[in-house]
Amino acid sequence: MGRVSQAQARENRRRVVETASRLFREQGVHVSVADLMKAAGLTHGGFYKQFDSKEALVDEATAHAFEELARTYGLDRGRGAREPGERDPGEREAGRRAPAAQRELIEAYLSVRHRDNAAEGCPVAGLATDMARADEGREAHRVYAEGVRDFADVLASEEEDGLVRLCTMLGALVLARATRDDPLSEDVLAAARTALTDGG
Repeated sequence: MGRVSQAQARENRRRVVETASRLFREQGVHVSVADLMKAAGLTHGGFYKQFDSKEALVDEATAHAFEELARTYGLDRGRGAREPGERDPGEREAGRRAPAAQRELIEAYLSVRHRDNAAEGCPVAGLATDMARADEGREAHRVYAEGVRDFADVLASEEEDGLVRLCTMLGALVLARATRDDPLSEDVLAAARTALTDGG
């Protein structure tokens, strides 16, 4: 079999990163390289031609997941690296959305559709357990923390702390997913939506 062109190699890498991003959010980073490559429609042997290690793929797939989150919810991801916990008030203010747009975001996040679609869903929820176990020195850990800060900034308002809103949304989504086969699941989503959009 002949060598793969550079264009095909880039396309293969893109497919692997996108597939990993979805599978990691849905199943966790413990997904095997063989299963991941099969889902991407590529051979297991081709993995190490594209990536130095599975950890390198986790780093890249995490970044890709947060880029998707940014596109979906309009997060500002172009500010570069910050020190842990560093939050510039001007950046926070610039990242805020109008109340109607925040309400729309909250309603979409706390929807049955989002609950049932972890693979395409929020990486804050989908990768939380894996990031809790990850080495803090990994790029994926840094990207995750930055993504959480950015998402909280978008949810902040004059009256509401964005981190509190994000924690409420994340907790509700995780509980709703865990109780999916019980009416409690939709009750959890509805209660959080009401608390965040009606009661403030």
